[in-house]
Amino acid sequence: MRLLITFLILSNTIAEASSEAYFPGNTWETRTAQESNLNEEQLNKLFELTFSDQATMSAVLIKDGYIVKEQYADGFDQNSYGTSWSTAKSFYAALIGISLDRGEINSLDDPVSKYIKEYDTLEKKDITIRQILNMTSGLEFPSHEHEKMFFEDDHMEYALKIGVESEPGTKFEYNNVNSMLMGAILKNATGKTAKTLIDERIFSKIGLDDYIAWEDSAGNTLTYCCLDMSARDYSRFGLLFSRDGNWNGEKIISKDYVDESLKLHWGSTPSMGWPHSDTRGYSLQWWISKYEDQAKIYNTSGKFGQFVFVDKDRDIIFTRITKYYPTIGEVQEFGSLSFLKFLGSVDAAVGVARFFNKIGLIKFSGGGVQTPVTLKEGESKEFYEKYIEIVDTLATLEAGKN
Repeated sequence: MRLLITFLILSNTIAEASSEAYFPGNTWETRTAQESNLNEEQLNKLFELTFSDQATMSAVLIKDGYIVKEQYADGFDQNSYGTSWSTAKSFYAALIGISLDRGEINSLDDPVSKYIKEYDTLEKKDITIRQILNMTSGLEFPSHEHEKMFFEDDHMEYALKIGVESEPGTKFEYNNVNSMLMGAILKNATGKTAKTLIDERIFSKIGLDDYIAWEDSAGNTLTYCCLDMSARDYSRFGLLFSRDGNWNGEKIISKDYVDESLKLHWGSTPSMGWPHSDTRGYSLQWWISKYEDQAKIYNTSGKFGQFVFVDKDRDIIFTRITKYYPTIGEVQEFGSLSFLKFLGSVDAAVGVARFFNKIGLIKFSGGGVQTPVTLKEGESKEFYEKYIEIVDTLATLEAGKN
């Protein structure tokens, strides 16, 4: 009885603390840097560094739930959609945590074969959900990193065919197939698609109702990429994790799973092909950009420079999205560009698509082609080159910290 009373008191305390904290509703309140106890010089430096890259479309800084600063490139505003690319991995992985909380998935250490019958084979039967999430499944990892999957009609069919090349749990490889498999695990555990689940279990509860969750033409949710929304709305998800999975007094995701998601699994990772990428750590579909006594900063990360940074200790969210022009629809259709999957190179496929669009041979909207696409002007360079300086600036935003 005493334990029960203690539990109830703690639960009420958590709920009261959460309800006292500010959460955005349909509108988002603002505060100045001074009101937020932030160093305005450091804050301005962060945005100057961010917009020194001409690919930047939008940047939003949240402190204690309030917008302290936001900035948009010419022609864009607070309602402008970005596209997530791999930032979506962190979003959909949260659904795994919710299914754990609900008992639909028993453990992160469950074999994937318990939920995907195609994995009940000699080479795949020991791969666990945890290994899928922390990118140590040992699945085949070619030079194109399975980005070729993006051009397939059925992404899940492609993913399920991928074999094993190394012992599970021993090697980090940033493999898109791992993240695509989350959709199959969730579908078999809950009977619902990841697209339905993310709306019902997360977005509808945090006031996020203006977005596109892309599917392939076979009806599979693209759980490794492709959520379109505004920078403000990406920030809502960051705030949810900063607040330990609670939103305005309601537990959306358990704190245990949030903590597990942000635990340092890999202290450094192989280079991703841009400066300093090998200095980052990795967890359960989250990157870790700084893990020191001074600050711990976690982030989602998407191709071409999409980021949601979360500093939980200081309740700071920083979102940066690159220029994007949404296409009509939410089901991927390549139409006249269906041949791209045969080129053998993702870079070549993207280059051809961009060229055809530039000369007017195809249109990404209303021209038989529906898919997320980042044009050349939305492709980052300087942001990556200044990545460590940006993260260090973010870590010293509080007044008196620099």
